[in-house]
Amino acid sequence: MPDKSAACADERFRPFGERMRSAGMDKLVIEQFRRHYVQLLAGGTGLITRHEIDPLDEVPDLEQLDNYSPEGIRALDKVVVIKLNGGLGTGMGMERAKSLLEVKNNLSFLDIIARQVLHVRRAYNCRLPLILMNSAGTRKESCELLRRYPDLGGSIPPDFLQHSIPKIEQGSLAPVSWPAHPAMEWCPPGHGDIYCALVTSGMLALLLAEGFEYAFVSNADNLGAVMDVGILGYCASLKIPLVMEVADRTEADRKGGHLARAKNGTLVLRELAQCPEEEKEMFQDISLYRYFNTNTLWLNLVALEKLLKKHGHVLPLPLIINSKTVDPRDSASPAVYQLETAMGSALSVFPGAAAVRVPRIRFAPVKACNDLLGLWSDAYVLTEDVRLVQNPGRRYGQIVIELDPRYYGHIDQMKARFRSGVPSLVDCEKLVVEGDVLFGGDVVMKGIVRITNMSGRQMSISDGRVLEGSVILNERVDSGRNV
Repeated sequence: MPDKSAACADERFRPFGERMRSAGMDKLVIEQFRRHYVQLLAGGTGLITRHEIDPLDEVPDLEQLDNYSPEGIRALDKVVVIKLNGGLGTGMGMERAKSLLEVKNNLSFLDIIARQVLHVRRAYNCRLPLILMNSAGTRKESCELLRRYPDLGGSIPPDFLQHSIPKIEQGSLAPVSWPAHPAMEWCPPGHGDIYCALVTSGMLALLLAEGFEYAFVSNADNLGAVMDVGILGYCASLKIPLVMEVADRTEADRKGGHLARAKNGTLVLRELAQCPEEEKEMFQDISLYRYFNTNTLWLNLVALEKLLKKHGHVLPLPLIINSKTVDPRDSASPAVYQLETAMGSALSVFPGAAAVRVPRIRFAPVKACNDLLGLWSDAYVLTEDVRLVQNPGRRYGQIVIELDPRYYGHIDQMKARFRSGVPSLVDCEKLVVEGDVLFGGDVVMKGIVRITNMSGRQMSISDGRVLEGSVILNERVDSGRNV
């Protein structure tokens, strides 16, 4: 007998398929989205419960991989660097690629990434192409910036494009319509789209044809993710198809995706959106789930091609269902579902995938203006071998910065309030700013500093101040300690 449920699903998917074909989408992208949509229709939640997984006790440590470095050096001519560069930095008030932001010594993220790659090329006399996975909104300016570095040129194109998929109206499960801003009817499918995009762009076939066997993949805003010949050698020597870099979870990472082991023994990445509501407190227990995903992967491209062929070029990645509004800035706009996948969730799809525990120095992402201020300051330095590292002169660990999002949440706001220069934070353990504060030049922070403006208007910290402890600003009193 014909499968009525399948026929119904096909009928309900029809307007999505038509919309995607009209937009020129590749048939693989449409098929990938169809599979996810069918899961949604069938009541799939994408949730992973604690009964399906066990905490992960131990993973190999980067420090244990030094013996693999010679093999890694031999493999350098077969590896490419891929940076995920599709983000526009909208959370920081930007409308262009976040990677174009200046981060250190008047250099942007992309400037530093290009120099990191060129440094490895020169040090080891290897090919090492740099490839960006761009979005339509980041492609033009990002590729223009890379043209400043003609030595990066070669036979491999500098980028390929991630895809877009339709948003789904929650009530009807039909394609959402938003005539005021038609572009908002579409969304990115998450960085798990990299596998499909490598195929549809022709990039995977080209890389294999040119003799490349490995890809080192990370976020463009994580300048700590630099080439490591120990991990590369580990992948090459043991023929591991996928290695994820993980780090110890801290309180700051408790909402980030954590690693676990499925009951069948495979590694699993579970994101917060995949956790049942009643288990979210347990999800955030960093003593139970000890390792988080840095979103840095090492891929064996030959193994990837074989796995893609096995699955009809659409990897069966776990589905993430995100509930949003069609206009993310308008909470009254229609509620939609965005169907996404995570790049790291391929851990559960690749037989023999592994994880490596790395130090925090390899994870320095910029997700908000708080993070950027730390990198701007003297708490971090750019080394001669183009690594962005914590200042050796710091006595504390990673600096904690909490700026009032009302006044520092967007990049232009923060630049305006630090227009006379970024304070010295090398001796600062934690900085908290509440209220609207304008900083003078050559300000120095020491220890734990909490600045509170209670006046209801902008107040200033004068040039050359040295601040420690609690600083209360109001109309009549500046009780900050000026040492």
